Amino acid sequence: MQTDIWRTWSAREARAHICVPLEDDHKYSRGVLGIIAGSNQYPGAAVLTCEAAMRTGLGMVRYFGPTYPQDLVLRQRPEVVTEPGKVQTWLLGSGIDPANRGWLRTKSMKRALSQGIPVILDAGALTLVSKSTGPTLITPHYRELQRLLKSREITVTATAIEGDPKKWAQVAAKEFGATVLLKGNVTVVASNESQIQLPASPTWLATAGTGDVLAGILGALIATQVVEIEKNSEVLSAIAATGSYIHSRAAELASGGGPITAMDVAYSIPKVIGEILSK
Repeated sequence: MQTDIWRTWSAREARAHICVPLEDDHKYSRGVLGIIAGSNQYPGAAVLTCEAAMRTGLGMVRYFGPTYPQDLVLRQRPEVVTEPGKVQTWLLGSGIDPANRGWLRTKSMKRALSQGIPVILDAGALTLVSKSTGPTLITPHYRELQRLLKSREITVTATAIEGDPKKWAQVAAKEFGATVLLKGNVTVVASNESQIQLPASPTWLATAGTGDVLAGILGALIATQVVEIEKNSEVLSAIAATGSYIHSRAAELASGGGPITAMDVAYSIPKVIGEILSK
């Protein structure tokens, strides 16, 4: 594993990893994202992941979750599909308590992990990383990574991870055989071959629900580029960095120097993508 070469991501790099639809594209060729997220305790995560995914641009979102979050999703985004069908990428875990073992053991979750297609594991589903059979991206923050490493008998504090995120993202990538997007004011992405650092995000981004928005952005970007990932799994790192760049820039636009909410960030996604593509 390379340990001394870190790339800094910008709009220039991000542009190459945003898929623009062609004249003959349709909803299935543009990518279908399956989402298992939200819970009766945290229903908003379902809404935010679906909203962000749709605004990032893809063919379809299929949502699977409890009745209450599902109702909220359909009120906000009636184009989201709640029936089983073709899925090219899975986003799992946002808004799910990791202590809810019953939900993490459902047939839907097991099926998603066993299909061999790209999977994003967030929040409650991070502990399922060893069960994923396809290209896998995990999106922990410092405390979540500390707990995940502890499960492998690697002792480190969240404070130590925050002090050296590059090191610990690489440790996690090697330990779990996954691409790691370690969230923070300065987000880093690490895999077996790639190390990427993102520019610092606006500090206003540290508010509830923004991680769910990031997860939705990542899901959409990956679902639109499954063929490229099949050819070279290391593309996943570049796509993850692009998602984080879009997320941070959307926060800048939404903020204008002042406070923001997670939905504000989601609403700014199309403008950011247009900005990147125009450069």
